[in-house]
Amino acid sequence: MSPAPAAALWTAAAAEAATGGRSSAGWAASGISIDSRTAAPGDLFIAIEGANSDGHDYVADALAAGAAAAMVSRHPRAVSADAPLLRVGDTGAALRALAAAARARASAQIIAVTGSVGKTSTKEALRRALSSQAATHASAASYNNHWGVPLSLARMPADSAFGIFELGMSRSGELDPLSRMVRPHAAIVTGIAPAHLAYFKNLAAIADAKAEVFAGLEPDGTALLNRDDEFFPRLAEAAEGSGARRVLGFGRHPEAWAHIAAVAAGPCGSEVSAEIGGHGIEYRIGAAGEHWVMNSLATLAAVAAFGGDLARAAASLADMAPLGGRGARHRIRLGAGTVELIDESYNANPASMRAAIATLAGARPGPEGRRIAVLGDMLELGPDSVRLHAGLAADLAAAAVDIVLSAGADMAHLDRALPGSMARLHAERSQALAAPLLDLLRPGDVVMVKGSLGSRTGAVVEALLEHGRSAARAECG
Repeated sequence: MSPAPAAALWTAAAAEAATGGRSSAGWAASGISIDSRTAAPGDLFIAIEGANSDGHDYVADALAAGAAAAMVSRHPRAVSADAPLLRVGDTGAALRALAAAARARASAQIIAVTGSVGKTSTKEALRRALSSQAATHASAASYNNHWGVPLSLARMPADSAFGIFELGMSRSGELDPLSRMVRPHAAIVTGIAPAHLAYFKNLAAIADAKAEVFAGLEPDGTALLNRDDEFFPRLAEAAEGSGARRVLGFGRHPEAWAHIAAVAAGPCGSEVSAEIGGHGIEYRIGAAGEHWVMNSLATLAAVAAFGGDLARAAASLADMAPLGGRGARHRIRLGAGTVELIDESYNANPASMRAAIATLAGARPGPEGRRIAVLGDMLELGPDSVRLHAGLAADLAAAAVDIVLSAGADMAHLDRALPGSMARLHAERSQALAAPLLDLLRPGDVVMVKGSLGSRTGAVVEALLEHGRSAARAECG
């Protein structure tokens, strides 16, 4: 087999050793893909056999796009006999084997991030903070499930100093194998909230499921927990029972190892004074909202726990911008003026919904402008869904929201609970809100859009951006 370049992520020989497979030719891959549409030159394309599609049908496309090789369990159609293929018994199992091999060869400090809210944002803040210290690898996007975690792990370069992995779940038993695969040196639980409540009898059961993140914790590992959360004692006990050497809290609680002393909040971020591990620090987080303050505190607590440069990490957060669908802001031209859009459309549960409403409350409409909330269903809340949706009425009133546009069967309960003084409009589907929203907008308005991914509130965001595409720009960039 031909020699591989020094920067190769996987060579044919290394992949064979990891998976027990056999390569038809020598190759060296610089990345890994399981989607032929995004396969890049130099990738190892893995032909995953899923419930709705079979990656073997797309091997030819991936190779045509420049993939270095493909991992297959059988010879694909329309692929030449001499194509660079790694033949394995089962491609899904082989992906997990690659992940295990990547973890075994790594000397990196590994951090796992889970929780009901803020996982991806905290992971991205950690990526930024630790990248200022040393070579850092992190999960892409929200790759936090049984496919995303092994893919992210298999993509980790052997010379990484830090590895950050987001672990998600919707049911009990899902985090345990992911944690054992990642084997973190530190595990962060951002907090417990009624997400996926349809699959759990109560919040305590959700906390127990999140505690599975400690199952794979390395000996003498560290647990970083939200000290303000009512389930802190329960999670701390679970962490200690799993062998955690240290349980460190973060939050506003005065006994937290990393705690907030003061916050000066603004529409484009917050100035924070904190004490972390006995050391005072002042810093800016360039994203608005109390939830971002907590995300930043968890991030800096992790850096301090690993003995990193806290001041450098804090400085890296000053221009941290919210991710698309998770608080990203845009200024859109409307007539002679502009409208501010807060895009929270990626997902929603009661805790993140209240955080987004609080962010809207802190926004500053222009002259004659109004605060407008566009809300889609929060899904998978089970029998409490009616109460949890209707309960948002008090938060919207306290935030001085002027107009609420809602969509979906669950949000209908909120619509009925809103005070008569608040203008409102309800539709069966989120897409139906775009046209009436555009009709009622006026310069100076601030619009916040949020809902679970399945409620498709992103369509409203896209309609607003398309309306002002030529003039849209990041508001807090």
